[in-house]
Amino acid sequence: MELWNSSTWGSSFILVGILNDSGAPDLLCATITFLYILALASNGLLLLVITVDVRLHVPMYLLLRQLSLMDLLFTSVVTPKTLLDYLRRENSISFGGCALQMFLALTLGGAEDLLLAFMAYDRYVAICHPLNYMIFMRPRVCWLMVATSWILASLSALGYTVYTMHYPYCKAHIKHLLCEIPPLLKLTCTDISRYELMVYVMGVIFLIPPLAAILASYTLILFTVLHMPSNEGKKKALVTCSSHLTVVGMFYGAATFMYVLPSSFHSPKQDNVISVFYTIVTPALNPLIYSLRNKEIMGALRRVLGKHLLPTHSAF
Repeated sequence: MELWNSSTWGSSFILVGILNDSGAPDLLCATITFLYILALASNGLLLLVITVDVRLHVPMYLLLRQLSLMDLLFTSVVTPKTLLDYLRRENSISFGGCALQMFLALTLGGAEDLLLAFMAYDRYVAICHPLNYMIFMRPRVCWLMVATSWILASLSALGYTVYTMHYPYCKAHIKHLLCEIPPLLKLTCTDISRYELMVYVMGVIFLIPPLAAILASYTLILFTVLHMPSNEGKKKALVTCSSHLTVVGMFYGAATFMYVLPSSFHSPKQDNVISVFYTIVTPALNPLIYSLRNKEIMGALRRVLGKHLLPTHSAF
């Protein structure tokens, strides 16, 4: 066994991510760079438009703005270091840097997990109880949802990070894109079977209730939409909900694979692909999914950027 001293914050891990194992690393690096620039541009633009255009100062877009902020920060926690490490041929990350990256990634991932459930509730109220929407989703309630997402996620992430990093580690090579619990625990010198079980149980507890709330919300929404007399109303409701469900499917699919499936189902290559998906691909696609079929956002884009910068007709 390769012995390695992880007892001091001056120690370093080696991140062996997907670029190191790729058959065409230069092409993959270019693709990741493009996706990161797309994530920065699309999320940044969505944040700008929702902030500047007063017509979008409603609960739905307040929550969407938080989602864009989380995606922007999440991909920035991982992607720039990945690209710089590849270009410099230097994959090390300090013990403290690893702990910080883990904390930030867990906080942002957990906050997005909870926020998606609150967004589903927002759609449920808007479609099933439209007359009471501004009562159930008044500004104080929206900000409480946002604060709850950030606070619970950060507290959970702090506990996970402190407990994970207190273990002694006998190896330095993390076969993963970032410092994350499952691949890091494979390097420990001690028996961590109980902690792995706890991570699994807590992953289920943190993921399943919000997912159940989302499914319950959309089940009720579906029944309401089916009884709508107006085809235009049905179409508008389904377009809005389909965007959210697409984002939910991408996020929960990746999160379930990493934190709910038993370790016997994992391999380093699969974990690396999944990590690229939820740290790089999903943040780049989320704002496009929400904006391209949303007439209000496209209209706000034209008002903010000017009619000459965007086409006057959209394809929906």
